[in-house]
Amino acid sequence: MKEKRLTFSQGKGSISHNNREFVANNVDLLRTPDNITFIAQPIAEAYDQLFRESTERYNAKQTRNDRKISNYYEHLFGCKPCSTIKVNALDQKSFYEVIVQVGKKEDTGIGTGDDKIAAEILKEYMEGFQKRNPNFYVFNAVLHMDEATPHLHFDYIPVGHYKRGQDTQNGIAQALKEMGWGGGKMAIARWRDSETEVLNNICREHGIEPLPPEESRGTLEVEEYKEQRRKADALAAENVQVSAELNESKSELEKITKKKVDIEKIENIEVKESVFGKKVTLSRENYDKLNDAAKKYVAMEKNTKKLRKERDNAVQECIAVKKQLETVSSELSVYKKKEENSHCFTREKLNAESRRIKREEQLNTDLQKAKAFISACGLADEFEHYRNNRHRSSELE
Repeated sequence: MKEKRLTFSQGKGSISHNNREFVANNVDLLRTPDNITFIAQPIAEAYDQLFRESTERYNAKQTRNDRKISNYYEHLFGCKPCSTIKVNALDQKSFYEVIVQVGKKEDTGIGTGDDKIAAEILKEYMEGFQKRNPNFYVFNAVLHMDEATPHLHFDYIPVGHYKRGQDTQNGIAQALKEMGWGGGKMAIARWRDSETEVLNNICREHGIEPLPPEESRGTLEVEEYKEQRRKADALAAENVQVSAELNESKSELEKITKKKVDIEKIENIEVKESVFGKKVTLSRENYDKLNDAAKKYVAMEKNTKKLRKERDNAVQECIAVKKQLETVSSELSVYKKKEENSHCFTREKLNAESRRIKREEQLNTDLQKAKAFISACGLADEFEHYRNNRHRSSELE
C-alpha cells in the first residue's frame, strides 16, 4: 500500500481565488476546465438563506426600531458581504475555509497517475462532508486540478441555535457543541481529528496508507506556498483600514467606560468576581447589553458633536444676519429723514395719491360702460348733441 502525506489545514479564505475569478501564476488555465465545483453560492445568498427568517423573528419581538437588524451580515461585520473572511470585535468570522490535499507534487502531482486517485478520494470526502457536519453550511467548494497537485478548498458558515437573542446565529462554538464535540478550545481539535480519520479511511479504501498531516505549510509546493503568502498579505492590507476603525472604536469605548450609562437594565446587571484579580465576569446576554449600550453612546456622542457644530455655525450665521439687518435699518432711517427734510413724498402722501388714481380709473371704467349702454340703445347721436350743448353753455357762462 502506498504511503502519502495528507494535508488538512485552515485556509486564508479567498473565494475569488478558489472560483478562478482571480488567477495566480501557478495555475494552468488549460487544465482549469478539469476543476470540480461542488457548490458556488454567493455568500450574501447563503446568509440570507441561513439567517433571514431568524432575523425576522428576532425583529418581531423588538419594541424599539434601533434594536432591529436590517441585514445580519452587515450587523456582524459592518460591511457588505465579500469574498474574503471578515472578523469582528468578538472574533466571529464571516466564514471558515479548509484546504485538503493527498500527497505531494513528487508522488501525486498532475501526470503521476496517482493524481486521479487523489482526486477521487477528495471528491468522496467532500460529498459526505455536509451530512457529517449539518451545522457547518458549505456554500463554496472546489477541487482544483489546474495546479501542481490536486487539492480541495471548501468554505463553510457555522450555524448555532440559541435561546437568547436571535435564535439562529453564526457561532462556531455552538455549532461544534450541537454536533457533539463539546465545548472549550479543544472542541475544534476533536472535530479536526475526526474529519482527518474520515479522510484516512477513504484513502485506505483506495489503496493509500496516510501518513500524519504535516504542520506549517503542509504539502503545498513553493509556488503554492508563495501564493498563499501573497493572499495573506493582500488580506492583511485589506484589514489595515478595519484595524484602524476598530482601534478608534476601542478608544471611544474606553472613554465611555469612564462615564455612567443611565439605563435601568445596565444598572441591574449582575457581575461575578473572577479568579483573575479584580476582574469580573459577565454573562453573554449582559455583555451584549453593555456592548450595545456602549455603541449607542458612541453614536450619540458623535451625533451630539455634529449637532453642536451645526448649531454653532447657525448661531454665527444668525449673528451675521442680525448685523446686516441693523446696518440696513440704520441706512433706511437716514434715508427717511432725508426724505422728510427734502419735502419728498412721504409714505402717507404716496398712499393718498395711489387711492386717487384708483378712483379715477374706476370713474373712467364706469364712463365707458355708460357710453356702451347709450350706444346699444340707439341714443349715441342724442348724447353727443347733449354733450356739445353742455360744452357751449359752459363756455357762454
